[in-house]
Amino acid sequence: MSQDTEVDMKDVELNELEPEKQPMNAAAGAAAGEKNGLVKIKVAEDEAEAGTKFTGLSKEELLKVAGSPGWVRTRWALLLLFWLGWLGMLAGAVVIIVRAPRCRELPVQRWWHEGALYRVGDLQAFVGPNAGGIAGLKKHLEYLSSLKVKGVVLGPIHKNQEDEVNETDLKQIDPILGSQEDFKDLLQSAKKKSIHIILDLTPNYRGQNAWFLPAQADVVAAKVKEALSSWLQDGVYGFQVRDVEKLTDASSHLAEWQNITKSFSEDRLLIAGTDSSDLQQILSILESTSDLLLTSSYLSNSSFTGEHTESLVTRYLNATGNRWCSWSVSQAGLLTASIPAQLLRLYQLLLFTLPGTPVFSYGDEIGLKAAVIPGQPVKTPFMPWNESSLPQTSGPISPDMTVKGQNEDPGSLLAQFKRLSHLRGKERSLLHGDFHALASSSGLFSYIRHWDQNERYLVVLNFQDVSLSARLGVSNLPAGISLPASANLLVSTNSTRLSQEEGTSLKLENLSLNPHEGLLLNFPYVA
Repeated sequence: MSQDTEVDMKDVELNELEPEKQPMNAAAGAAAGEKNGLVKIKVAEDEAEAGTKFTGLSKEELLKVAGSPGWVRTRWALLLLFWLGWLGMLAGAVVIIVRAPRCRELPVQRWWHEGALYRVGDLQAFVGPNAGGIAGLKKHLEYLSSLKVKGVVLGPIHKNQEDEVNETDLKQIDPILGSQEDFKDLLQSAKKKSIHIILDLTPNYRGQNAWFLPAQADVVAAKVKEALSSWLQDGVYGFQVRDVEKLTDASSHLAEWQNITKSFSEDRLLIAGTDSSDLQQILSILESTSDLLLTSSYLSNSSFTGEHTESLVTRYLNATGNRWCSWSVSQAGLLTASIPAQLLRLYQLLLFTLPGTPVFSYGDEIGLKAAVIPGQPVKTPFMPWNESSLPQTSGPISPDMTVKGQNEDPGSLLAQFKRLSHLRGKERSLLHGDFHALASSSGLFSYIRHWDQNERYLVVLNFQDVSLSARLGVSNLPAGISLPASANLLVSTNSTRLSQEEGTSLKLENLSLNPHEGLLLNFPYVA
C-alpha cells in the first residue's frame, strides 16, 4: 500500500469517529468550509417526538371547576375551621390571662432606694494628705463605682470659721479643698458613673455647736435656704444636715428645706442626722416631713444579741409604717466605733438586707478603725489605699487592712461588701420586698424578704460566740409564703464556709451556723 493510500485511510477513520470524539483541528490545512474548534452535535430531527407540552386550564375552565358544588363546600368548611381555630386560641389566651396570678404593682423607686449611700465626711482623710481634695476624690470615682453605691454624702466642704456665723459661707468651697470649678467637674464626672453627690451643709462643722447659738438660728436658716437653691442649680442631688436635735425648731426648718429640695425635682434628697438613739425623738424628727431620710445611733443602742436586735428592727419598722427607712449605726461614725469586731461582717449583711437604704461611712467596707489616743479627741483615720498611702506618722499597716490588699482577697470584708451591694441593687425582694421576722433559736435573728413572684431571700444571723442550729418557725408568715425544705447559699460571713459551699443547697431543717455567722440564702417563688 502506497504512502498516499495510508493517509487517505486515516482520514476516513477520523471522519467516521463520533462527532463529539473528533479532535479540534487548528492546522492551516483543515478541511474546506470548517471553522477552527467547530464541534458537530446531533440534534433530534423531529422535536414533536419529545411529547406534547401541558399548558394548564384556561380561565373559563378554572371558573367552571371552582364553581362546582364539591369545591364550594370544601372552601366553606376550610373557612369555618379557620375561624373556629382562631376563636379557640383567643378564648384560651383570655382564660390564661384571667387565671394567671396578677403582678403586684411596683412602687415608685428613686435612686436612693436602689443601693447604698457612702459618706465621705473628711475629704482629706479619704483621698490622702497630698491627693488634692476634690480633685483627688474624682480619681477614686472608679473605686466608688465598683462598690455599687448610688450616692456619696460629701463633706461639709464649705467655708467655715469656727463659731463665726458671719465668716461661714455655705455657697463657697473651702479653698483648701479645691475651687468651685473643681467641684462642678466632680459633679459631671460622678454623673457619668451614675453616682449622685449629696452635699453636707451642716453650718458650723468646725465649731462647738453645729448650728451656732440659738439666737442666731434665723440667720443660719436663711443661709441654708440660699445655699440649697444655689447648689441645686449647680447639679447637686441632695443635702445632709447633722445634729438636727441641736437645731432650734428643727421640724419647721426641715419641712421648709424639704419643700425647696422637692420643688426643684422629686429626684432630689434631704438627709437629716442625729446622735439620738431614742425612738420617740427619732419619730418626732421624721414626722416633720415625708420622704426624709434619717441617720441615727438607734441600732448602736443594742446589747448585740439576736433577740434585742430583732426587737429594735421590728419596733422601728412598725413605728414608721410604710415610710422608706435608712439604716446605719450612727450619723457619721465608722461601724468599728459602735460594733464589736467579731460582728462587723454580720452587721454588713444586716444593713444590706433590711428594707430601706443602707448608709455607710468610708472605710466600713474594709473594717477601718479610728486611732484612739487617750485624752485626745478621736481623729478621722486616713483611708489606707495601700501600704504607702498613709502618712509616716501612722506607723506600719498590714496589707490585708488596705483597699489594695482586700481587693485581691476573695474572702475579705471588702469582697463581701461588694457581693452584698451587687445583690441589693438588682434583686426586687431585697430592693423593695416585704419583711417578715421568723421565730428561731435563741441567739438568732432571722427573716424573709420577698416580693410578688420573684426569688425569696432568707437571712439568718447568729449573734452568739457558739455554733447554733437554726430552728425556723413559720407560724407568722402571710398566706402564700412558706419555707422550702432547702435553699441555696449565696453569702456566708464565714469566708471558709463560703469558699466551700457557695451555691450549694442547704437543708433548712438541719441548718447550722458557726459562731457570729450570718447566712443569706435564696429559694424560688412557687405558685
